[in-house]
Amino acid sequence: TPQFLMPILVEFFPFINKSERTLECYVHNLLRVTVYLPTLRLQILELIIEKLLKLDVSTPQQDIEDAEETANNCAIEEKSTEEGLFDMEEDEDRKGNKVVSPGIERMAHPLAERLDILMTILFSYIKDVCHVDGKLDISNTKDLYRDLVSVFDKLILPTHASCHVQYFMFYICSFKLGLAEAFLDHLWKKLQDPNNPSVIRQTAGSYIGSFLARAKFIPIVTVKACLDLLVNWLHKYIDNQDTGANAYCDVALHGPFYSTCQAVFYTLIFRHKQLLDGNLRKGLSYLQSLNFERIVMCQLNPLKICIPSVVNLFAAITRKYQLVFCYTIIERNNRQFIPVVRSGTGGDLVQTCTNPLDSFFPFDPYILKRSKKTIDPMYQFWEELSAEDLENLKKPIKKGTSEDEDDDFLKGETPQNDGVVEIAPNSYESNTRSPVSSIGSPADCYVPYPL
Repeated sequence: TPQFLMPILVEFFPFINKSERTLECYVHNLLRVTVYLPTLRLQILELIIEKLLKLDVSTPQQDIEDAEETANNCAIEEKSTEEGLFDMEEDEDRKGNKVVSPGIERMAHPLAERLDILMTILFSYIKDVCHVDGKLDISNTKDLYRDLVSVFDKLILPTHASCHVQYFMFYICSFKLGLAEAFLDHLWKKLQDPNNPSVIRQTAGSYIGSFLARAKFIPIVTVKACLDLLVNWLHKYIDNQDTGANAYCDVALHGPFYSTCQAVFYTLIFRHKQLLDGNLRKGLSYLQSLNFERIVMCQLNPLKICIPSVVNLFAAITRKYQLVFCYTIIERNNRQFIPVVRSGTGGDLVQTCTNPLDSFFPFDPYILKRSKKTIDPMYQFWEELSAEDLENLKKPIKKGTSEDEDDDFLKGETPQNDGVVEIAPNSYESNTRSPVSSIGSPADCYVPYPL
């Protein structure tokens, strides 16, 4: 039956607007088929993940957050109305006896709710296949990993700005460090292979940076090994360009280079405390050996192309530890951003594209309520910086000789910077969209520099 069954499974897959229960049962039963017909597993996983991906890209993160906010506001209004209708003591008794409604776990956005249910099933399936009698079965896990990587390459990597489905790779890699390292190695090969299309190489770079920054289960030793690989590749790339005619800032020519720079900057933003933890002298020596100054100062000018929120935080951190001073370049780049007048709309001024790479961070926070419980324990959240941290970030680690050198990083002028430093670098900021492409563009943020 396998050769006859697969076309039927594809044909009768319920449309995404069908009831949640229909989709849930169909996907659950498809996964059961893979247990007794293992030869179809790869094709069935491909079918399921393709449908999940369609759901995912149909529900941008901003839409989900807006729906949740609207639902919360409605709930608050209803609650305040109810409180006005009932006697206070009576109301307290009702609350005390009330069982928490399962509806709280529901997503307000109907497509997000379907995606949440199906992602929960997929995570459960991955866990059940990889664990036998509560223990990790290495052989089963490796086999499933190979199938999932194959689906990842075919469907996920070429898809721009999906928010949740790619987390099946994040989850399976959490079972064993060897799998996480294998996944990073797989992405690294994609990134450095000049035979791959530029857009695939750039996306591989985004995945490496986001994975290293967000996965708690990746130890700092592995992070350092990856940084060494990426930074050495960047230096070789600069060596090859220095003498060529193409040594100028151009996304079309150097996309993979800029994507790799952003991955390195992003990883440093999230991991610099761990890199310097324990032995500050040794940590600083390691960071100095990466020679960020050469990368930042090179003719290709990565600070101009990377997302401004990443550039701001990278500049603040490298300034603090006296690794490189980025603000002169940021100031020069800002002067080159000339606003464009959009014709036909009353001559409105529109900021030029703030995300020329059209890059995104694949492992931005996971917001589906049920399935996020699986991801959260292994996920590195952005830590809001306290007032003390902000002060520390403004103070260099070594004191300069003159008063001006001592700290000219935003002397006393913190308000502009608060929004930049306290908000995690995010690809889905909603305030301002790039006119070129609204998906995956960050907020247009003011880049502060010392006066």
